[in-house]
Amino acid sequence: MDRRRFFGLSVAAGGLLAARPLYAQTTGPAYAGSPRMEKQPLLTQQQQFRIGYTTNTRGGWEGSPFVGITEGRDVGFRYFEIFGSSFCATSDGFEPAPRDTQAMKAWPDGYSWKYPKGARVKREVYYPDRWEALQHRMYEIGAQFTAITGGAAGGSVNFHDPAQRQAVVDNHFNMTRFSRRFGCDHQKTNTGPRKQPNGTPLADLKEIATTCELLGRRIREELGMKFGVHAHLGSQIQDERETMYLMENTKPENVQFVLDTGHITMAGMDPVALAKKLGSRVIEYHFKDTKREDKGGTKNVPKPDRDMMNDPYFYPMGEGGVDFPAIVSYLRSINWRGHLNVELDTSPWRTPKESARITANYIRNTLKLEL
Repeated sequence: MDRRRFFGLSVAAGGLLAARPLYAQTTGPAYAGSPRMEKQPLLTQQQQFRIGYTTNTRGGWEGSPFVGITEGRDVGFRYFEIFGSSFCATSDGFEPAPRDTQAMKAWPDGYSWKYPKGARVKREVYYPDRWEALQHRMYEIGAQFTAITGGAAGGSVNFHDPAQRQAVVDNHFNMTRFSRRFGCDHQKTNTGPRKQPNGTPLADLKEIATTCELLGRRIREELGMKFGVHAHLGSQIQDERETMYLMENTKPENVQFVLDTGHITMAGMDPVALAKKLGSRVIEYHFKDTKREDKGGTKNVPKPDRDMMNDPYFYPMGEGGVDFPAIVSYLRSINWRGHLNVELDTSPWRTPKESARITANYIRNTLKLEL
């Protein structure tokens, strides 16, 4: 996208407000560009698949969201998904320090992740009011957001609690409205941490469905965007029973699904079969691989305390545990259009940038898709 096209998005349809100064800032680069606007036009997706990359890979991309965005851009990715909490203020004004409580394994080629030393990085705060500065920051890198997800740092994620329903809806709606400033057309969220090791009780599932329905309807009616729930290990929506209950007890126009090939496989499901079952109800895929022996749904669902840096179960694309060609073939057959966001939770064997390069090559050479 050229310079005029990028900044044209800042003054396109949507009703300009009178120019006014930016809110006071303590971190992050200054920006004095276009005036505020009520509603950013949604970006038109010209290609069938918009391929993005998430920025939360442990093992080198901690410390600042712009490290992952910059290095992902270096290997060819243009679009990025990120948790909105990454742009919220922290209690001490710094980025969270990486956890360094365990020794790091040395891998067969001798690589071992070393925790960074030295001064901590100051948090660049952009949410909720400094979207112009963040847009300019992304322009400098040459990247765009495909989604800014979840809620604000410290906001309620208790989807199962009716007493917190309004707080949950407001928290996630406000972040969705922020993401619309960047032309994002959908919102993805998890449903809060798992409460019961043996599964989410039916009573909680009913409340979660009610909360998701209200949130999704508000996002659709007020912002013209889609809302997708991400089934995730360790969250209230993890396995097939919970996933299908939520899909069957919400309206398709209000609540869609984000299918994470890694989490679905490691929760014991076949991502290809689930993709075919849900069809166009899926609005986004997270593409990550697993070990070949877990293909079709693992028989050994990992426990929450498994050390993902020394004993990982997610891998760059091409490991063999997920049949990505079958998924892409199916999506072509139904003329599905949407977001394919690569995600890798940890990269202990090599730098996250090199893992991203492996995946980029797989997408280009095996799936025959352009980034």
